[in-house]
Amino acid sequence: MLTVGSADTAVVPPAERFGYWHDLVARESVPMRIHSAHAADFRARAEVISLGEVVLSTWRYPSLDMQRTGTFIRRSDPEMYQFALPLSGQGGVEQERRANHFTPGNFAIVDTSRPHQSTHQVRSHHEGILTTRTILVPHGLLPVHPNRISRLLGTSISATEGIGVLLNQFVHQVMSHPEQYHERDIPLLGTVVQDLISAMVAQQLDLTDTLPTEVRGHNLSMLVKAFIDEHLADPDLSPSAVAAAHHVSLRSLHRAFETEDQTVAEIIRSKRLDRCARDLRNPLLRGRPIYSIAARWGFRSQAHFSRVFTTTFGVSPQAFRDDPRARP
Repeated sequence: MLTVGSADTAVVPPAERFGYWHDLVARESVPMRIHSAHAADFRARAEVISLGEVVLSTWRYPSLDMQRTGTFIRRSDPEMYQFALPLSGQGGVEQERRANHFTPGNFAIVDTSRPHQSTHQVRSHHEGILTTRTILVPHGLLPVHPNRISRLLGTSISATEGIGVLLNQFVHQVMSHPEQYHERDIPLLGTVVQDLISAMVAQQLDLTDTLPTEVRGHNLSMLVKAFIDEHLADPDLSPSAVAAAHHVSLRSLHRAFETEDQTVAEIIRSKRLDRCARDLRNPLLRGRPIYSIAARWGFRSQAHFSRVFTTTFGVSPQAFRDDPRARP
């Protein structure tokens, strides 16, 4: 599994916890000036996963204010962009004379090489501990000129639509289930995060066409797979419909999947069959007719469904359902 670095202020006496947190932030992120009404007994923890030069972190802490000044930058400047996604609470972030809300559902963007400040507070006394997920990526890894990225500093990008959704979901998956990956996966995982951030930034700046071809193709394939997952039940889902939804030609769509193991049509069919097989195994759906399950996942013709299912699984849908070994 991936190595997860973790730290908890509970390991030190209450009077030392705030200082311990200061040191942790400086070591795993960048040195900051931190103020909190909870400094006397600062209960907080962090998990960090390094994907080569890209660093993912989850931070849990009480309400606080942070400021990175020119003095801190002169002492230590790793030249990184930080994409921070609060999962709770409310607050604000300011950089380059731009101020924006710091709220769940939006990535806030700051440059560690420039002064900035932020505040993060609980919405109510019941909330208690706040959570933020962050991504640190070196300036040089993004194929967009720093002068253009500077237009986004102090602003936010939605994590609930477009490329932001994919970035949010991917980072959540890696941080929540590090046991599903191996150390040898680190270069690939880091590249995926890097490409998603590049695409998200380029999309905001209307520079998608300037990205390297391999980055555009990689991100298009991930967008398409997510789109297919969301629209499997639509019987009109097809490569042409997918291409139209993403405003690309059918040829461009096929080109993006040239290095994949399956074509777009094969991915759609495979995912639909997997969903049908899952439902056929489900004892709670035992009374639902097979044709209804097939229709639920976009198969218009029961005869066609039965034929492709039998070819794929080696038995008919009815035999698959009746086979006790196929059930959960």
